[in-house]
Amino acid sequence: MTDQARSGGAQRARLLAQAFAALVILVLIVMFLWDHEPDPIDVVAVTQERTGSEAAAAVTGATTVATLVEVASTLLDKRGGYLSNDLLPPGLLMDNVPNWEFGVLTQVRDMAKSLRNDFSRSQTQSTEDPDLAVAEPQFNFDSASWMLPATENEYEKGIEALDSYLRRLVDTDQQDAQFYARADNLRDWLAVVEKRMGSLAQRLSASVGQQRVNVDLGGDAAATASTPRASELAVKTPWTELDDVFYEARGATWALLALLRAVQIDCERVLADKNALVSLRQIVRELESTQDTVWSPVILNGTGFGLVANHSLVMASFISRANAALIDLRRLLEQG
Repeated sequence: MTDQARSGGAQRARLLAQAFAALVILVLIVMFLWDHEPDPIDVVAVTQERTGSEAAAAVTGATTVATLVEVASTLLDKRGGYLSNDLLPPGLLMDNVPNWEFGVLTQVRDMAKSLRNDFSRSQTQSTEDPDLAVAEPQFNFDSASWMLPATENEYEKGIEALDSYLRRLVDTDQQDAQFYARADNLRDWLAVVEKRMGSLAQRLSASVGQQRVNVDLGGDAAATASTPRASELAVKTPWTELDDVFYEARGATWALLALLRAVQIDCERVLADKNALVSLRQIVRELESTQDTVWSPVILNGTGFGLVANHSLVMASFISRANAALIDLRRLLEQG
């Protein structure tokens, strides 16, 4: 091989190395830009924007539905778009935002189901709303489907159906779309929220590992389970999943915070009648703390009383306090 050939080969190798390095740097920059959580939603402004007027925004249920549309739309329209189904870098290399998206998606699914089964129906024998019958299953589509069909396309159909329901809801010339702000409907949705928050609090608390007493059959002497379990269970979240659970909780509480603010407006008379407005405001206050800025570049997992912080336990504390207030609120709504 001549010196000229060797020189040409070395030059090509340097060019390839430089191109690869530039690509890596570009991917890292895009990852940094996309690793961003949206700001809290101003439910009043969003409702006026989506309904077109203050009068329409004042219709019972408009704030809750408009907020749900905004929350679902944020999944698709936020910086970087929807990342959970990405098969190429940089989305493929990111896990914080996809887990945040899944937390948000869980709340969207629960509220869409409550709208379809409870808020839009006056009684169990009433006919379900046709738009909500379309929207609810669309949001239950596989969150990681890349194509044929793509997840974004299916969720967009759900958003369009919710938008159609919202337009009919605020149209005074139509009476077939309804939102019933009743204590029983609100109570049923809160019961689902309780379970979601309780599960997240338990998973976050397991970051340091715990020995838990099995209380699966507690409170019912005649209760049985399909398979026996030990009287004490060792529970610990794998260290590779700590940040996954943390950011799923961040997404779920971000969405729940917006939905609770919306429900506070639409169900104000019901809450005031039960003297429960202050309880809801306390829940919102606790959830606001879950959205504080995380200054650490990584999610730390120190022991409970160690020198290093444990971000999961801090998040679990806020969620547990909010969940305790949710339980009290639901009990207030049960009272006559």
